[in-house]
Amino acid sequence: MNWSKWIRQIHRWVSIIFAALVAAIFIALGLGKEPAEWVYFLPLLPLFLLLLTGLYLFALPYMAGRRMGGGT
Repeated sequence: MNWSKWIRQIHRWVSIIFAALVAAIFIALGLGKEPAEWVYFLPLLPLFLLLLTGLYLFALPYMAGRRMGGGT
């Protein structure tokens, strides 16, 4: 696999982890359990990783156009 495919795969798995963490927090709240304050900060690390990988994936088509000599 090349570098872009690794980033795309990491982005997919981190998004699953992020969604599971957020869902677990909402389920705990729905069951009437008040989680500790630090639990609310758990999704921030995957969210930061999603931001970095998402920005990279967003910029890929623009960087490829410049490498090929095209673009405006």
